[in-house]
Formats: sequence, structure tokens, C-alpha cells
Amino acid sequence: MVHGSQSVITICQELQDTVVAMGAGERSLLIENVMGGDVDEPPSLAAAAVRPQWGIADEAPLALYTGTFEAYQGVDLLIDASARMARQVPAARVLVVGGDPGQVEAARRRAHEAGAGHVMVFTGQQPAREIPSYVAACDVLVSPRIRGTNTPLKIYSYLRSGKAIIATNLLTHTQVLSADTACLVSPTPDAFAEAMVTLLGDRAAREALADQARRLAEQKYSRRVYLQRTAEAYARLGVTTGTETVEA
Repeated sequence: MVHGSQSVITICQELQDTVVAMGAGERSLLIENVMGGDVDEPPSLAAAAVRPQWGIADEAPLALYTGTFEAYQGVDLLIDASARMARQVPAARVLVVGGDPGQVEAARRRAHEAGAGHVMVFTGQQPAREIPSYVAACDVLVSPRIRGTNTPLKIYSYLRSGKAIIATNLLTHTQVLSADTACLVSPTPDAFAEAMVTLLGDRAAREALADQARRLAEQKYSRRVYLQRTAEAYARLGVTTGTETVEA
């Protein structure tokens, strides 16, 4: 299919490198799914209502995880890291959004056994339109993924969020993130816990990372760039797109 196509679209650098290695680099175009996590409807839940809804004090340092509970996502790593963090910052909380009821119950039990039951708050799945409010209510965003090569879609919205990101120092993240735009750590509970303790206690460091992340998002992962690249993909097929359509 790659060799028989006029235009090949890839969604992360690892896939782009694969297509180039196949000899089809001149027909390939990298277009990251930067709009995949966007929602059309504004949140009905105010950011200020998130903490009270889940019994989290306004002054509590708060880390947020959003996503599925599949093994590669590293939820177990986050639980173990949260247990270690709790020993140093008992007032901190880790809000975990996602998972089906069975997965949530299993994760809640594991957190209790690990010593993180009192700091982790599991909400289960929440409407996509409400996720921006959860993001706005937290201090740090975490992505503890332990394997994979594709970039998590949420990373692109995280870059635009104005919040600092902690992520594992693996290809799944480093295709997009760097030490300038996120706190990248080894995929171990100790390293992840240390990062959470450090960033939750250092507002200036959080703001510096968030500022660089926003700059990167505007330069490489904005709607404008996404639409420009999409128009280029159409152009390679001889399809014309009007300027008004591209900039819509």
C-alpha cells in the first residue's frame, strides 16, 4: 500500500522513519494528530468545581492522569510512584481519570495495598468535554506510559494546556517532548515519584516548563500547522483546497 500510494501520511516520527526506510520518503508527510483530543462542546463542569467534587482540598498539590488503564499506559507505575510520593508530601493528591469500573476497582485495591490509597482519587471514565476542566484544576500532568512508539494523543493538548508535564523518557514521548518542554524521567517508581515531589513543590519550574511547552505547540502542533500540512497532502494528489478552507 505504501509503494502504491501517491501520498503517505504518517502520524508520528517513528512511522515517518519507517516509511523513509522503505524508500517512500519523498511521498510521505508527517501530520501529527494534534486535533484528535479536541472537543467541540465547551465543558459543562467548571474547573473550580473539580476539586470539591472529588474531595480534594483547594491547597493540595495535585497531579492528573487521564487515559485508559491498558498495561502499556503505566498505571501500576503511577500507583507505586504515588505511594513513594505520599511519604514525602502526604497532602498531595493524584487524580486518575479513566478506566472501566472493573479496572478502577482493581487499581483502587492495588493503590491501597501499595500505600497510595489515601492520595489517589479514581474517577472512572468522564465525558471528553469535561477533561479540559480537570486539566485546569491540576498542577501537574503525568504520562507514565511504559512502552510503545506512538505518541499519546493527549500529549498535544497537554502542550497547549499551560500545565507542566511529567513523562517517561521513552520514544513514545520523546518524539515530541524534550527536557525543555517536560520533565522526562526513567520509567521507575522512584524516578517518577521524585519528579512529582519536585515539580509539585516548585511553581516556578512548573511555569517554565509550561511556557516552553506552549511555544512548541504553537510552532509545530497548532491547528494552523495541522491544516497547512493537510492541504499539502491534498496538493500532492492534485486536489486544490481554497485558502478559506485551509484557514477555517
